[in-house]
Amino acid sequence: MRIAFCLILALPCFSVFAEDATATTAAPLTHPDSTDSWANLFADDLSDAEKPDGVWSVDSDGVWTATEDQAIWTSDDRENFALDLEFKTAEGTNSGVVVYCTDTDNWIPNSVEIQIADDFADEWSSKPRTWQCAAIFGHLPASESVVKKPGQWNRMTVYCKGQQIDVVLNGKLVTSMDMSKWTSAKQNPDGSEIPPWLSRPFSTLQTKGRIGLQGKHAGAPIWFRNVKYKPLGA
Repeated sequence: MRIAFCLILALPCFSVFAEDATATTAAPLTHPDSTDSWANLFADDLSDAEKPDGVWSVDSDGVWTATEDQAIWTSDDRENFALDLEFKTAEGTNSGVVVYCTDTDNWIPNSVEIQIADDFADEWSSKPRTWQCAAIFGHLPASESVVKKPGQWNRMTVYCKGQQIDVVLNGKLVTSMDMSKWTSAKQNPDGSEIPPWLSRPFSTLQTKGRIGLQGKHAGAPIWFRNVKYKPLGA
């Protein structure tokens, strides 16, 4: 019917369809071109962060690290935001970016963790893919592993808008989750098991909470720098 209609009116069908496709296709998420106008997640000296004494430090180049497995948190709740940062792993690093945390004392079941890991280490490459870098830990693997080898800086952008979480790592959109589909605390939608310590279905979690970074977990350090934050429209 469309072909006949176009022939009668002598309209260029190709250009009409091209315009329709452009109107309905959203641009793929990627890293922002610049974060110069974004806010720092924490003050340069970390003085406005909630953190344990004597664990987190910042060096003269603005690099953050921790000596223990203790997280660092924003002092207030955040919702609908983008978080852009750089991180560097060591051999065996296992850390993470935590969003939507509603209980910093018991954050593991009460938040969403975007995994950071040294995927080149046997101890993590042998684990389920939901334990590897850029996965939503225990729930959704990244589409591919694009983390760099230990000692090299990586860039990650996390977009959180309501129950939608998207993760861009080193220029690639590798993880995209609609939390409303995770209605069980035992099984992921694909039938794989959720670790028992993640005891709350994601569909029931609040989408407003603290933002945190995990410290030195599993005996290997992690380094962060250029951690920027930008609110997104509701």
